[in-house]
Amino acid sequence: MNTRLLTYFVTLAETENFTRAAKRLHIAQPALSVAIKKLEQQLEFPLFHRNERKISLTHEGEVLLKHARLILQQINDANIAMAELKGLEKGEVKLGVPSMLGSYFFPEILMGFKSQYPNLKLTIIEAGTQSIRQMLLDGELDLGVIHNEDVPERLETEHLITSQMVAVVSEGHHLASLKDIGFEDFFKEELVMFKPGYFHREFIDEVCQSHHFIPKISFETNLLPMILNIVRHNFAISALLELVTEHEKGVIPIPFKQPVYLNIAMAWRRNGYLSLADRAFIDFVKKQCG
Repeated sequence: MNTRLLTYFVTLAETENFTRAAKRLHIAQPALSVAIKKLEQQLEFPLFHRNERKISLTHEGEVLLKHARLILQQINDANIAMAELKGLEKGEVKLGVPSMLGSYFFPEILMGFKSQYPNLKLTIIEAGTQSIRQMLLDGELDLGVIHNEDVPERLETEHLITSQMVAVVSEGHHLASLKDIGFEDFFKEELVMFKPGYFHREFIDEVCQSHHFIPKISFETNLLPMILNIVRHNFAISALLELVTEHEKGVIPIPFKQPVYLNIAMAWRRNGYLSLADRAFIDFVKKQCG
């Protein structure tokens, strides 16, 4: 077994199709088929169920996939570490950020970091906290901003901020004059929500499950500007981090009677390699939040 065969195997597992996998790997499809058969012969296990249109992993293939991804990620980490010793590291930080924090908390931090380290490249991926966790585990991101709760053991975290989750209504909404709001009154209203996978939606789903509420979700989108416009035009209400309402006109924040605070953290793979650029970014963010 070698890394080339493992790379072919992982790519085929992800694409579930020999043609797509061969195209991504820039090799001929027959060459890929021969390589996979060679790997299966070495291991003495079938790794894929095959049919004309789609393939799927066998149980043995699923076991190998977990190890193969870790092995390839560790090799990539080693290459980055060696490149840095030679002064060849380009200096890139791949960061996953939820939209609320990406829009209101991180812009000044990112611009400040870029001013201090102009030669380093920042790649920002907007996604929900569940997706960010998985991308970190899969090695697709170096760093990620997540809800610091039920964090997988393979991730290390550094606390950034604590922010309150509040109900958000338009200035003309009948609830706008309230000093606080109970969950029961909140869930009587038409709601506009992020799709599942965002910590904002996780909060809503957890409250509904624990209090046996059935939410009236009229709109579902991952576009924060759309959520805010729907609220402003009084079509629905939502629940967002208070820091959002501090920067937006035409919406009113209402704290919940049972205050809800979310702990937000920076996360990275516990056993992964942090490049010099990654470590510089973590240190910079810690100073800004300290």
